[in-house]
Amino acid sequence: MASTMLSLASVSPSASLSTFQTAKGKVKLGSSFLSLNKERNNLFAKTESFGRISMVAAVNVSKFEGVTMAPPDPILGVSEAFKASTNQSKLNLGVGAYRTEELQPYVLDVVKKAENLMIERGENKEYLPIEGLAAFNKVTAELLFGADNPVIKQQKVATVQGLSGTGSLRLAAALIERYFPGAKVLISSPTWGNHKNIFNDSRVPWSEYRYYDPKTVGLDFEGMISDIKAAPEGSFVLLHGCAHNPTGIDPTPDQWEKIADVIQEKNHIPFFDVAYQGFASGSLDTDAASVRLFAARGLELLVAQSYSKNLGLYAERIGAINVVCTSSDTAARVKSQLKRIARPMYSNPPVHGARIVANVVGDPTLFGEWKAEMEMMAGRIKNVRQKLYDNLTAKDKSGKDWSFVLKQIGMFSFTGLNKAQTENMTNKWHVYMTKDGRISLAGLSLAKCEYLSDAIIDSYHNVS
Repeated sequence: MASTMLSLASVSPSASLSTFQTAKGKVKLGSSFLSLNKERNNLFAKTESFGRISMVAAVNVSKFEGVTMAPPDPILGVSEAFKASTNQSKLNLGVGAYRTEELQPYVLDVVKKAENLMIERGENKEYLPIEGLAAFNKVTAELLFGADNPVIKQQKVATVQGLSGTGSLRLAAALIERYFPGAKVLISSPTWGNHKNIFNDSRVPWSEYRYYDPKTVGLDFEGMISDIKAAPEGSFVLLHGCAHNPTGIDPTPDQWEKIADVIQEKNHIPFFDVAYQGFASGSLDTDAASVRLFAARGLELLVAQSYSKNLGLYAERIGAINVVCTSSDTAARVKSQLKRIARPMYSNPPVHGARIVANVVGDPTLFGEWKAEMEMMAGRIKNVRQKLYDNLTAKDKSGKDWSFVLKQIGMFSFTGLNKAQTENMTNKWHVYMTKDGRISLAGLSLAKCEYLSDAIIDSYHNVS
């Protein structure tokens, strides 16, 4: 706090009264006026001692007066609004977090078993190395590329444990800013809301490539290819490995081949965000096919991973950044620089989530149980998606084609609703969702599908 003090400790009462005149909340000192804030407490302290009067005026001004209020997060703010609602029919379809059919958070059984193993072993809480838990780094790279992949066998992958997907992307962005000055990152339009924040804060320039076609509620593949071709040579192209967020629209295997062709032709660097491996299709290998395709071509690439969704480790902040290089020597140097970036940023990563992943993926029995649970979760979302489509087609008599709901994949559905229509969803129907029209099917139950379809039909047809 900064204080402005006026002290008159050696002025006689008569002199001070003639010098100071108070009127309407102001104190007059000669020809100067000091405006007082009447709402502040204890601005004036008056003491009398031996016929003298001491007067002190203190004006407190924060050093942070210039700090403005930040806007609410467009995704996390949805949950805050949902919690504040008292309506019994409310639905939270904003945050991408898996819920049971009873719409309760779900902790995987295999996670509980892995944690019990940690307790039985009496594992300590000592600091991890900067790059993270070695056992985690090994299994996460093998899970992504395949244990027998040449890039793994030849040690061409630099893997560093990160703070889930966001932290891993942030490490990669800092690497780009430091070693590829001026290089641009191409981001799909639309994309996950935090991608732009990450690159903005890392001072990495970015531009968008076309992805979503509102006319078909599908992929604008021609636009995507055209924009990637038009980008400056050597650009980084951010790709969603599977279950594109927010649209749920993925390229076909043939389209992935053509995307790889263009990126290779333009000497671009592919940069994958893999947040849903195994959680989209229910198969770890199927969901990693796009990444493995690019690695098989001998391309250098970056891949950020997260275990928030597929293992339900949302709050553990566990993920990794992987950089595939042309040689093991290059990979070692890249890893050293990723560690150098991480050290002043957060020093070293947390151990709890890393041990869970290492225990689950590294143990054949637990690994099998995990795959079964992932198939169950992915299957529930597919059932909800089918039920929502069935209700939409049965209730909407306009002839609108709702088949895009079934063509999308993963935990999200891009409804095609505009901002005004999403506001109607919230204000009238108490369905909390992001303003871009995305809904999280992972937060929907079969029992609520009919209610949601009524809300969507009403908002689509009755709100311009």
